[in-house]
Amino acid sequence: MALGQKGRRKRGLKIYKEMGWGNNQELKDLDEDLWALTTDFVFGEVWSRPGLSLREREIAVLAVLIALGTEGMDLHLRHARSLGISNDQIKELIFQVMYYVGQPRGLFAMKRLKAVMAEAQGRRKKRGERRAK
Repeated sequence: MALGQKGRRKRGLKIYKEMGWGNNQELKDLDEDLWALTTDFVFGEVWSRPGLSLREREIAVLAVLIALGTEGMDLHLRHARSLGISNDQIKELIFQVMYYVGQPRGLFAMKRLKAVMAEAQGRRKKRGERRAK
């Protein structure tokens, strides 16, 4: 690891933790080099810059992912709550973005949000069942 890269890695891992992503293992499992670039640059440099809070950055990224209707949306939807962004706020964000980028993108984003919400509900239900036993 080159000089200065250690600081980026440390900042990137700190951002992941604050966002509730752990160490972004899903991306690491997909490809270690892609994980390293994402961790060191995207999160260790861009997301760790001053000027915007993590919550504000997440809202901006969600808006872009909604507009693009692309990969990565579920991960951001899943963990937005860690930054104080409620599902109702995401729903409003979808409405806000949809009329600028088109209803099909809004429909896709709403389906993704509902799927992530159902997934979270299923996890909560399973934890509750385990506690009851």
